[in-house]
Amino acid sequence: MATETQPPESESDQTPPDGNNSLRRYFRNIVDAPRDFGRSMIRHGRPTSDRARSQAIFTNLFLHIMPTRIHKYSLRIRATLGLGVITLVLFFLLTATGIPLMIYYKPSVEQAYDSMKEIQYVVPTGRFVRNVHRWAAHAMVACVMLHMARAFYTAAYKGARKFNWVIGMALFVMTLALSFTGYLLPWDQLAFWAVTIGSEIAQSPREVTDALGITSWCDVGGFQKQLILGANHVGQEALTRFYLLHVMVLPLATVALLAVHFWRIRKDGGLTRPDIEDRTTASAIGSPETRPARTYGLMAVVPGRTSAVNLNLTNTIPTWPNALYAIAALTMLTLAVTLACGYFFDAPLTEQANPTVPENPAKAPWYFLGLQELVSYSAFAGGVAIPAIVVIGLMLVPYLDRDPEDVGVWFAGKKGKKVTLLTAILATVTVIGMLVFTVNNGWLRNWYPDVPQIVITFVNPGTVLLVVFALWSLCVTKWTNSTRLGAIAVFTCFLVAFVILTYFATVHRGPNWDFYWSQADWPHH
Repeated sequence: MATETQPPESESDQTPPDGNNSLRRYFRNIVDAPRDFGRSMIRHGRPTSDRARSQAIFTNLFLHIMPTRIHKYSLRIRATLGLGVITLVLFFLLTATGIPLMIYYKPSVEQAYDSMKEIQYVVPTGRFVRNVHRWAAHAMVACVMLHMARAFYTAAYKGARKFNWVIGMALFVMTLALSFTGYLLPWDQLAFWAVTIGSEIAQSPREVTDALGITSWCDVGGFQKQLILGANHVGQEALTRFYLLHVMVLPLATVALLAVHFWRIRKDGGLTRPDIEDRTTASAIGSPETRPARTYGLMAVVPGRTSAVNLNLTNTIPTWPNALYAIAALTMLTLAVTLACGYFFDAPLTEQANPTVPENPAKAPWYFLGLQELVSYSAFAGGVAIPAIVVIGLMLVPYLDRDPEDVGVWFAGKKGKKVTLLTAILATVTVIGMLVFTVNNGWLRNWYPDVPQIVITFVNPGTVLLVVFALWSLCVTKWTNSTRLGAIAVFTCFLVAFVILTYFATVHRGPNWDFYWSQADWPHH
């Protein structure tokens, strides 16, 4: 058990009471006050030894989130790619830039756009701060997605880490919600119509309730739209809700989830690493029979053998300064790239929002464009059903994939790499083939104009892709006799589909959501 080392008492504390020297001791205490304050705040000496370095971590509120010693493997680039640290730095950067923006921003339909123009052109460094905030938000969404992919492909959701994977998925949803709620605040055409698309997606369950004839007494879609916007249209109520969510509710929820996420990483054994990295350590511990029968805990002496007793420290190094240097380097790199983007590239700000003049094409933020492509076939299937199935399915992966496996190994080894490559090729061909087919031939509504909407809802390119991916995953599971490889197959399918659909909607969809090879081919008025 680690123990705190009390700081040595100052000379003034050791001086015996002496009435004749009271004033002298009083003035001496004033001189010694800064040194005594530092000793009372920092309860360890200079980090010149392993013990002092460990105490620096153990007694510090902010550093205590890390262990006093860290495994060498955790500092390798391929272990985590630094994505967790980068994402956390971006979150802090968003907080730091968001606070000054709040000072000048006015969450009012009449004043929001003018306040953005003021920030952009009048407030000193306002343009730069807004640019950094915007690009940091986009970078955080991308890094969260990459971090999730890294954790999945290294099996970081197995064993005791099951629940932390669920927390990570919740953080992924929170990140998207934070970015989307901030998207409306500039109150320009781009923001207004992007949120309008989002509200229509929220209302899309009416596709099903209308087909079933139950909308009059069970209007789930209408309720969701009212809940998000506070009205039937994007206006002051929606702006107020989005502002409150963006600056208060979602950040507080994200901080709470982050605290649980990092706490669970510590409690679940730290960052994942292959078993081979611990074999030297494990062999040095001895057999279970030779391990001590007792260990000292924080609360009491408890009987029982545990591998944590007399654990050999081979392959571990002090967190101070090794891990802290790595974190500092990633922090500086992240800040440098983000600040450079904020300096050289301006965040977009189009004309003031005009509800009577719709954007054409009106596109959602890039991280929702893949869904918007699916929404063009069926709003409910593409905007609600499929995303819900994907998110819930990913949350359940740790509870469905229980194959014993060496965690920390990318793609589950050579066999997994082959499955991943084959799946990526299959998903690429399938998604591109489906897009080419729909562009050239349309879909059911083009062939049968009177087909019921309920058929379109459940039979569209999005649901077809979902079924194909699910069947492929089951086939991989059966052929390889591994639920882990089946999970890798379906995750890779979703990842490839997201990338291709996002690219397709970004580059090749123009006015009226028609297909164009490039923006230069768009019709001009």
